[in-house]
Amino acid sequence: MAADFQITAQQVKELRERTGAPWGDCKAALVEAKGDMAGAEIVLRKKGLASAKKRAGRATLEGMVGSYIHTGGKIGVLVELNCETDFVARTDEFHNLAHDLAMHIAASDPRFISKEEVTPEILAKEREIYKAQAAASGKPEKIIDKIVDGKMEKFYEEVCLLEQHFIKDPGQTVGQVVASCIGKLGENIHVRRFVRFKVGDTANREEGTGNREQGEAK
Repeated sequence: MAADFQITAQQVKELRERTGAPWGDCKAALVEAKGDMAGAEIVLRKKGLASAKKRAGRATLEGMVGSYIHTGGKIGVLVELNCETDFVARTDEFHNLAHDLAMHIAASDPRFISKEEVTPEILAKEREIYKAQAAASGKPEKIIDKIVDGKMEKFYEEVCLLEQHFIKDPGQTVGQVVASCIGKLGENIHVRRFVRFKVGDTANREEGTGNREQGEAK
């Protein structure tokens, strides 16, 4: 049976400009979403996530160091972004991702790259605090653990780079943005490490391998 809608070249062009995905993938996503632009974006995101999972075990020995200096020169970020080949490391898409990640780190100040980097000591400390808060508020004992689990997920969103909402598109996490780029470029991409500097900052606190520096982008 023929579809009761028609995908135009203009729609494909618009979706390609919004996502950076190949023309054929954009057209297929629009067909699957029956012409709905937002639905097509979701289709492409899911495809990127699936592609990222398939490539997760591949070695990433190439890449680049991206940088960003915040307005006024008070905050600076370096981030090492790895991929599989030098060819991909030279592409505009890869360079743009490295720059965007550095800019995001400057603004959002993550402490770790991923959930896996958060040490057991920090997790135990946070859970203890949240449990005490829930108990002090008079919440029933049987739901305290669920409350604590919810707060821990929020904690991860605040301190882990890949769990944070991307500053240029809050509808996606940084991890989803990286996964989308993996889908487009066809290679595994890995955020290896980052360092964040703030002028005059001398504070010290526990850190992950992200080597982040304390301070908020203003």
